[in-house]
Amino acid sequence: MTHHSTLRDRALAFRALHIPGRPLVLANAWDALSARLAEDAGGAAVATTSAGLAWALGAPDGDRLERDAALDAVARIAAAVRVPVSADIESGYAKDPAGVADTVRAVLATGAVGVNIEDASYQEGTGPLRPVAEQAERIAAAREAADAAGVPLFVNARIDTFLRGAGGVDATLERAAAYRAAGADGIFAPGAVDPETVKALADGIDGPLNVMVGPGAPAVAELAALGVARVSAGSGLAQAAYAVVRRAARELLDGGTYDALAGGLDYGELNSLLTPGR
Repeated sequence: MTHHSTLRDRALAFRALHIPGRPLVLANAWDALSARLAEDAGGAAVATTSAGLAWALGAPDGDRLERDAALDAVARIAAAVRVPVSADIESGYAKDPAGVADTVRAVLATGAVGVNIEDASYQEGTGPLRPVAEQAERIAAAREAADAAGVPLFVNARIDTFLRGAGGVDATLERAAAYRAAGADGIFAPGAVDPETVKALADGIDGPLNVMVGPGAPAVAELAALGVARVSAGSGLAQAAYAVVRRAARELLDGGTYDALAGGLDYGELNSLLTPGR
């Protein structure tokens, strides 16, 4: 089987996991071992967190990481697991649509079969979100690059209206329609967790809705009942892991004790998760 047909089959398998009412649940990973742990826990796919990945590479989140560094990390994650991988590529690691197309070609070369592309803008002197038409062009470029490569890449268009206080349900649905028309497969609306809001989005979007969860959000079963097709934890797992690091480091350095290290995973078990031929 060629690399291309394997990639195509994996993309089709990933696409088929997006079922409203029976959502794909993703424990987002930021390195090879967190990806293996997510897969080992029963994940049908692995998605990366751009924040966790950037932090592990020494950069802040928010369009600050170089494309090559980000995608090298994605390639290591994709090589570590057997399930499909979706890469969070922030706003595309590129200035213009042609650059987004280059990024998508590079994503396919890593072995990933999905991408998240966000419409937040981090440039000086711009609003919190890119103009709809401009973002639609970037999504169209991603779609065309994947189609030209013959891979049905799942393009998840992230709309940051809620996260950045830039609009509610109506503004989100307007953007969702434009992005779907441009070739996006699914819509990701992080920050929307209120059941009424989630239902309005699920009902109003023509395509699978992705919701980001964390403490205080409705349980997966409740989101499923609202029509959600994908549930992801964003940077939540990375943040929880780093909380353990800080707690243990402070205890060790301030008190000279090690109680926070209790409950750590077994060295041999972690090692075996990355041993070839597992």
